[in-house]
Amino acid sequence: MQRPAFHLAFPVLDLIATRQFYVELLGCHAGRSAARWIDFDFHGHQLSAHLIDAKETHPFTNIVDGKAVPVRHFGLILSWQKWHSLKDHLQSQAVDFLIEPHIRFAGEVGEQASFFILDPSANGLEFKAFRNPEQVFSQSG
Repeated sequence: MQRPAFHLAFPVLDLIATRQFYVELLGCHAGRSAARWIDFDFHGHQLSAHLIDAKETHPFTNIVDGKAVPVRHFGLILSWQKWHSLKDHLQSQAVDFLIEPHIRFAGEVGEQASFFILDPSANGLEFKAFRNPEQVFSQSG
C-alpha cells in the first residue's frame, strides 16, 4: 500500500538561497514556482517555500536531551545507511549543524540517529534514522 505524501508550506526570506539549499545541498527537485513561492520534491513529499518580508523574531525551542530543539521543524526519517550518507555529505560540505549528529536511546527501544540543520531562512530540519524502523512509534520500557 502506498503511503500518502505530505504537503508543508513554510516561510523563507530568500528564494534563490532557498532553491540552492534544497536543490544543490539536499538533492531535492524544484517544481512549480512563482514570484513569491517555489515547490520542492522532498523525497516524494511536497514542500512549498513561501517568501516573507520579515524574519520571525521569537524562535521557540524546547530542551530535549539537553539540546535546544527548535519547536517548529520538519524533516525525514531515513534508513540507517541513508542517514549516515547524508551526514557524511553535509560534513564534507562543511555544513554547520544546529545539533550535531548523535545517537539517542542507544541500546534501547527506539534507538535513533539524529541531527538538525537550518536552511538559509533559519527553518529547522531534523534528519533521523531508527536502528529498527518498526520502532518509530514504540515506547521504551
